[in-house]
Amino acid sequence: MANECVLVVDDSHQNVEFLKDYVLKPNGYQVLVARDGEAGLKLALNQHPDLILLDNNMPKMSGMEVLEALNEHQANIPVIMMTFHGSETLAVQSFRLGVKDYVLKPFQISEMLQSIERALAEARLRHERDELTGRLVKSNQQLEQRLKELNTLFGIGKSVTSLLDQDKLLSRLVEAAVYLINAEEGSLLLVDDKTNELYMVAARGIDERMARSFRLRVEDSLAGEVITSGQPLVLSGADLTKIKTSYLVRSVMYVPLRIKGRVSGVLSVDNRQQQRDFTNHDLRLLSALADYAAISVENAKLFNQAESERAKLATVLSEIAEPVVVMTGRDDRIIVANTAFRRAFDLGVVVAEGRPLSELVHNEALLELIASAPTSGGSHKREIPLADGRVFYAALTPIPDVGQAVIMQDITHFKELDRMKSDFVSTVSHDLRAPLTSVKSYAQMLEMAGDLNEQQNLFMNRIVKATDHIATLVTDLLDLSRIEAGLDLETTVVDLDQLAGELVAELQEQAAGQRQQLIYRGPGRPAPVVGSQLRLKQVIGNLAGNALKYTPAEGQILVMVQFHDNLVSLKVEDNGLGIPPADLPFVFDKFYRVKTDDRADIQGTGLGLAICKSIIEKYGGSLWVESQYHQGSIFTFTLPLAVQSTPDQPQPNLAEVSA
Repeated sequence: MANECVLVVDDSHQNVEFLKDYVLKPNGYQVLVARDGEAGLKLALNQHPDLILLDNNMPKMSGMEVLEALNEHQANIPVIMMTFHGSETLAVQSFRLGVKDYVLKPFQISEMLQSIERALAEARLRHERDELTGRLVKSNQQLEQRLKELNTLFGIGKSVTSLLDQDKLLSRLVEAAVYLINAEEGSLLLVDDKTNELYMVAARGIDERMARSFRLRVEDSLAGEVITSGQPLVLSGADLTKIKTSYLVRSVMYVPLRIKGRVSGVLSVDNRQQQRDFTNHDLRLLSALADYAAISVENAKLFNQAESERAKLATVLSEIAEPVVVMTGRDDRIIVANTAFRRAFDLGVVVAEGRPLSELVHNEALLELIASAPTSGGSHKREIPLADGRVFYAALTPIPDVGQAVIMQDITHFKELDRMKSDFVSTVSHDLRAPLTSVKSYAQMLEMAGDLNEQQNLFMNRIVKATDHIATLVTDLLDLSRIEAGLDLETTVVDLDQLAGELVAELQEQAAGQRQQLIYRGPGRPAPVVGSQLRLKQVIGNLAGNALKYTPAEGQILVMVQFHDNLVSLKVEDNGLGIPPADLPFVFDKFYRVKTDDRADIQGTGLGLAICKSIIEKYGGSLWVESQYHQGSIFTFTLPLAVQSTPDQPQPNLAEVSA
């Protein structure tokens, strides 16, 4: 990334000039220089460089002191530590304070450039992620606005065919116009054929007494011009436009109400305070509402809801860049498919409306999403790969009284980023194993070199503990990488009842030592599923181990296997700490850990639940959690039965194994 700014903090003039002239400037980096630690800290906090090259031994403040100060100010700036006098202790302290790399002087140009590139890579990825997230948020906001408009129009359409109270219906129409267009006032005027005057039948934001007495001649008003011409009228500007004596507005929009080819009224919205001009999209929305009003005035009982809603829906969806299709709920016949959906599935100009989706679209993932979705409740989501290599994230949502809608977003780039991230994590994890083993071995060999004092023993134990923690993290990362890559899919038929019972028995000693009650309840007969015994044991061990870890003394953990039609479920229930509602959606994300005071001392990598979810989903199952904070959690997964169970077979009494 060009023009990134690098701050060099070094009291050596020769070293600074070497870095500027031979490393940084020739490679397009902007350079800031500080001759001592205090000046460097000030520059870092004020200028926010992209990277800091930091010497350790300097006047006023050492490099380590600068690092500590940066952490205190929460300055998230990558740092490369440079020193002539390197030591293992200094290196460990530097990395604990967050440095990205540790370089010994003198160094080669290529060595420093590689270190700089590594340090900046994370910041670049974060910047790209934030940029992509911003685009996604903007796209979602636009989609939410369109859905808001769609839902409002849909509600008005239902009212047109269901409400017999015309005054109430027309009031709803005006309220919808003000709400959708974000106007201050709205009104609906009809023509009195006897007096050739316009009178107000519904209003929003206008004084009720004024609305009742409002009368306006057709021939000497702007609303009358709309009646005469049959064309909408939009006026705006910084100067107030005089519409009627003692009634001033900054912007106004009129659309005619046509009944059987004749204009018999006007629907209008205006702004008296805010200086906001109305747009063409606002005009289309108001015109749509005016059509509803016209139908209601002519005949409130007769309205073809399906055709009208299809037309309005198509108007809204045609401007949405994401593929969208709306179908009936009974036989999945297409009501409307927008241009983006037609383009994604190569429908061309073929007439899609009224035909079953399966006749036109042969994408197995999309058809499975529709077939497996519940008929009621929340949305159902799935990734949909296309033939051209793109991947979409599809959400199927039931729409009351219409059917269901599928809204898709292109996540191809995000999938590629995730693949690159996984490849990077896998590579780094492999490369970390050997140095971690060396660090731990050398730390343990320090005792062989001679007696250690108390502080040295403390440091050695911390090194061993830290390397053990990182080694566990590396193992989890490699496990997750293999599972996601599909390299760990050797399966057999496993008796989940026997496997869970054996694992619970193995954990009884740990539960007893923590003064907890660990109970297993099985169905009393084999529960065959397809999977790897090792991996399924890992899942049950993770879930049960977490329950033991997050349940205080005298608590109870229940592990239970049950049958549900053609599924086998395993449930781990505890009365422990529970999970705050805000954290529940993220507990299966990689590296995510709940951060509360009551679990600050509990260690973990944040990968266990992500591994469990990946394993279960690879075997065609589902894993979810229910929890109440401070009351406990229930983790449940289901897997398909390997052998069809006999429906009329009686369930045996539950067997219990407890500490």
